[in-house]
Amino acid sequence: MELVTADLMSRARAGDGEAFRALTEPHRGELQVHCYRMLGSFQDAEDALQDTLLAAWRGLGGFEGRASIRTWLYRIATTRCLDARRSASRRPAKEWDVPNVEPPEPTRLGGVVWLEPFPDALLEGAIDVLLGPEARYEQAESISLAFVTALQVLPPRQVAVLILRDVLGFRASEVADMLDSTVESVNSALKRARAGLRRSQSAAADREPAPALDSPSEQALVAKFVRAYESGDPDALVALLTDDVFISMPPMPLEYQGRDVVARLFASIFGSGRRVDLVPTRANGQPAFGAYLRAPTGIRHGTGLFVLTLTGDRICAMTRFDNSVLPSFGLPRSLPSR
Repeated sequence: MELVTADLMSRARAGDGEAFRALTEPHRGELQVHCYRMLGSFQDAEDALQDTLLAAWRGLGGFEGRASIRTWLYRIATTRCLDARRSASRRPAKEWDVPNVEPPEPTRLGGVVWLEPFPDALLEGAIDVLLGPEARYEQAESISLAFVTALQVLPPRQVAVLILRDVLGFRASEVADMLDSTVESVNSALKRARAGLRRSQSAAADREPAPALDSPSEQALVAKFVRAYESGDPDALVALLTDDVFISMPPMPLEYQGRDVVARLFASIFGSGRRVDLVPTRANGQPAFGAYLRAPTGIRHGTGLFVLTLTGDRICAMTRFDNSVLPSFGLPRSLPSR
């Protein structure tokens, strides 16, 4: 294996693009997920991944072989993501854009308006990776919307350290080398990052776990949600929610928490006469749906993507993304009339 890698490296350094792809392609999926965890945006992660591969191609001459190709690529990717986190070009907030619907006063305004979902279709093989012995999170947990959102409010360097140490299990010395830092600095940043993450996720600590992927209990709950939402039945929908249910809708900053205010939001939406058809998919390891607005013409236009967070036999969160994310899931912008 080492001889094969050495041969590929020699050929790649000589300008062989196929050899370079053979070296990097096995790590492409996990690097994309790493960039997504760092940035919270699928599109930003794709851009950072392309920047990483370009930088790796150009920097092959500087690869000294002290670490593995995988570790070297993670170093480059982390640097690119830190640069992106520090830039001022994140996706801006949008105004409420649902015609003929007057929303209730939000509980608060969210700050992570650049959040985007990650298609489950791209997770296969990308989170089933070799982890270091010090990894503390299940890979599926560490791609959830709640986890990725919590990362976005931490300082960039703390995010990098927490992902590299607790999610991927790199040793402190490896992370220090990746970040041109010291082990002491890495350990200090990790301690602060863990504390910040605990504060942001404290409300979820006592919740029942979500039902297993594609289990009968998950399927039953999802089917009830689809029936309630497609029929525009706010009472049936609210009956599926936890008391502290949380609704967000990036890039709109409006956030709603609690069954009462969420009930008023859905009553306003359904009261306007809006009805949608839901097309199932999955995002971030969670049930998701493309939402298509019924129209008198028969053509149903995509209005967004819903991602559900489940706990026990209830829905504890729902995130509504705008229709710009539909193509990432292989979903069309519109559906023909039925």
